[in-house]
Amino acid sequence: MKKASLIYILPNLFTASSIFVGVISMVEASKGNFVTASWLILLALLFDGLDGRIARMTNTTSKFGVEFDSLADIVSFGVAPAMLLYFFAGDAFGRFGILISALYVIFGAIRLARFNISTAKTDPNVFIGLPIPTAAIFISMWILLFDKYDLENYGIVLLLLALGVAVLMVSNFRYPSFKKIQLDKPMVFKTMIILVLAASLLYLFAAEGFALIVLAYVLYGPLRGVRTLTLRQTRFKR
Repeated sequence: MKKASLIYILPNLFTASSIFVGVISMVEASKGNFVTASWLILLALLFDGLDGRIARMTNTTSKFGVEFDSLADIVSFGVAPAMLLYFFAGDAFGRFGILISALYVIFGAIRLARFNISTAKTDPNVFIGLPIPTAAIFISMWILLFDKYDLENYGIVLLLLALGVAVLMVSNFRYPSFKKIQLDKPMVFKTMIILVLAASLLYLFAAEGFALIVLAYVLYGPLRGVRTLTLRQTRFKR
């Protein structure tokens, strides 16, 4: 029994670590350490990804774990990036800055609630609406770019981008989940080469690389939606 209890605790420890790192990110952001705060959100994403995988590997998935993970997400990927955004750019815009940060958290909470009640009904290969961890990484990586290239005077652009991803979270755009990707043997080797090259570029240009990758994923949903709508209109005309 003791051994089973310890295994049950293990994935929840990673979930707790995600919350802890998210809180540290908020503290660092309040001190003006925006680079550290941004990378801590990425670390929280790592812990968030490990908890579910470890739970499935050890066969310790539970309703408690699912709810705990959801609450952790609203802290690490909702409140933490919202505070980072406010301290970095929103403070200079008064109530508008507060509003954008608040809307991001509210829409993120709606996204998580909708995900929790629709998981059993939707295709596991897609997400309906932009996942909140992706939105958080989008904000943190673009803050890294703005900080690196001294673009603080263009904070309004960052706020509008944050508003955009907040709206995408509660949209009906579909995004790939990558949960059940199956590759043919020839594709495994090619995929490995691509991943090695991508990792090399991220090593050289970490902030730029992550920002562009996340941007491509964020844009995928709206572009796919426009393409689907165009195809439907074309068929209707025929």
